Amino acid sequence: MSDPIDISKDLDPENSGIISYVKEKQREAEDGRQVHEQRWLTAYKNFRGIYDSTTQYTSTEKSKVFIKITKTKVLAAFGQIIDILFANKKFPITVEATPVPEGIAEFAHLKTPLDEQESSPYGFEGDGRELPPGATEATSPLDYLGGLASKYEGAPLAEGPSKTGEPQISPAKEAALKMEKVIQDQLTESNSVSTIRDSIFESVLLGTGVVKGPFTYNKTVHKWEKNGEDRDYTPYYKDVPKIEAVSCWDLYPDPMATEVEDCDYVIQRHKMTRSQLRNLMNMPMFNAEAIMEVVSGGGNYTDKYYESVIRDEDGVNQHSTDRFEVLEFWGCIDSTIMGDMGMDTEGIDELGQIQANIWICGGQVLRAVANPFIPMRIPYQMFPYETSPYQIWGIGIPENMEDAQMLMNGHVRMAIDNLSLAGNMVFDVDETALVPGQNYDIFPGKIFRRQSGVTGTAINGLKFPNTAGENIQMYDKARQLADEETGIASIMHGQTGVTGTGRTAAGLSMLLGSAGLSVKTVIKNIDDHLLKPLGEAFFQWNMQFNVDNLDIEGDLEIKPKGVASVMQKEVRSQRLIALLQTVANPTLAPFIKIPNLIKELAISQDIDPDSLVNDMNQAQIYAEMLKGMQPNAQQPQPESGSPQDLGPNTGQQQDMGASPAVTAGTQPSDLTGSGNGTIGVGGVPTAGESQFAGNAPQPPT
Repeated sequence: MSDPIDISKDLDPENSGIISYVKEKQREAEDGRQVHEQRWLTAYKNFRGIYDSTTQYTSTEKSKVFIKITKTKVLAAFGQIIDILFANKKFPITVEATPVPEGIAEFAHLKTPLDEQESSPYGFEGDGRELPPGATEATSPLDYLGGLASKYEGAPLAEGPSKTGEPQISPAKEAALKMEKVIQDQLTESNSVSTIRDSIFESVLLGTGVVKGPFTYNKTVHKWEKNGEDRDYTPYYKDVPKIEAVSCWDLYPDPMATEVEDCDYVIQRHKMTRSQLRNLMNMPMFNAEAIMEVVSGGGNYTDKYYESVIRDEDGVNQHSTDRFEVLEFWGCIDSTIMGDMGMDTEGIDELGQIQANIWICGGQVLRAVANPFIPMRIPYQMFPYETSPYQIWGIGIPENMEDAQMLMNGHVRMAIDNLSLAGNMVFDVDETALVPGQNYDIFPGKIFRRQSGVTGTAINGLKFPNTAGENIQMYDKARQLADEETGIASIMHGQTGVTGTGRTAAGLSMLLGSAGLSVKTVIKNIDDHLLKPLGEAFFQWNMQFNVDNLDIEGDLEIKPKGVASVMQKEVRSQRLIALLQTVANPTLAPFIKIPNLIKELAISQDIDPDSLVNDMNQAQIYAEMLKGMQPNAQQPQPESGSPQDLGPNTGQQQDMGASPAVTAGTQPSDLTGSGNGTIGVGGVPTAGESQFAGNAPQPPT
């Protein structure tokens, strides 16, 4: 990997212009997201079951119970999304060649003498080598093999499909498979699934998840080599791509943008320790002197108001910490502004701009470089749980069911307060009828002394009506409202006692199917805003920095598979089973790729096809083994013309594709000439035998 271009030549690390510019952009983004911060705080408190400090209770309210249905819904949605995306133990991203690949041939084949006689590289009509529209005419195999040129160097190859039976390769498809394998390996090695899980959880909770990267990290590969009877530890290092999860609280995007691609800038706020700040000196193009100056000055991190609110609500005491606030800026800077800041503008026209990456902390510029990515991009993927029109931040489950959560809490508190009254007696005491000075506490065996000569009941018990039933009914209504607002049915997270439609199997299936529609929309957002741009970012990283794999180039595109996974969960398995039953008919079986069909069926059942499905060679071996294990494999066939060969429904059975009276591997012969049998199978009746329809041979004269 080449180092990024330094745009801070001879730049004073205390340059106030750059520092002021970055902080101004942060304040602008911070002002633009204040309303969203309030939404996030409310969502977090509802998830934790914490009443806001501003919540006011009446003098009659005694109960402070909080029903954590929001937490249940969030965890149910999160679990369902993770199960859909990663149930197959494979990151839901594939790489495919474009329909008309550019710069690389879709097909190539080994040359034959016929190829050398052709005057046109496109062949002639009927030879099977016609090139599809958009295919390239090449003068050398290196021109159309792309990254596979080294693999097939020296081979007598020609562009275009081969004739039937001739060797053929698919350079575009092969490059796509190799690129997909490389990306999947990189995602696995960098523990990307765990990172994605963290971001998805925050998207469900707060409405938006953020993933940063991929960036190049120097990974230590542990290796042991045998040295006689001992083993020597010989680690080596390699550059690998890595992603990280970023909290919404730490990200400040352009408030006027609705997509990351539309952002003029994005700022990330880091909370670093001394050791983390010092480790930046090992990164390319960081100013070590400026970092040491910041460290020597002590921590400068101050809590934002929401951090204090969250800490206070959680009951966590605030501790004095030695932390540093580091701002990381990614965005466009005009050349005129760069010139005013004293930055290097060489190679930039007067009206031009540059994508820059700037780090500042404690009045020091720690790093100022040009965006190192080709093509240039802001390395953040922001994906919403539910898209909110006209803004970059999404909507999560707690916000959708905020009112329902408030109603559930209110009616449960009312029910509890009412039960505390209805379950206890309230007493009316006539003090004039009792001897003064007595203790009015009531307990079993209590004796009250009455005034002599006073008539009537001195102490009367009052019973309050029990209205808890009405409140519980309203609670149930509010819970149903939460189901409708979130699209997460209560049955999906273990609710018992389902009534109505959910009491029948068909009704339950309908409810789950309706819930699946909501989840499908969420998965589509993840596909469009996370998986596809992340896969494209990994693709671009490999094209720019991966020098170890030179056979992955090609006109390729990233295909997210999140929504496809939802279909697998819903109906794909049933459709594949139905297709497998259809091709059981021997007349249709030759037209279907049975191994591929079985693999797709395994995937739909959340089974790894590589560990279950045999390849063609293995399948042939097992077929021979099974054939030898069948005890009746060599059954003698009945004689031709015997009653077993015939029957009133012989032709019908053949039409249905099944004939239980016929031994496997044979077909009944048709001796009637009606056309329902098989030509050349069975015996031919002779003169004098049953069903003989010809003339008897005449003796020689």
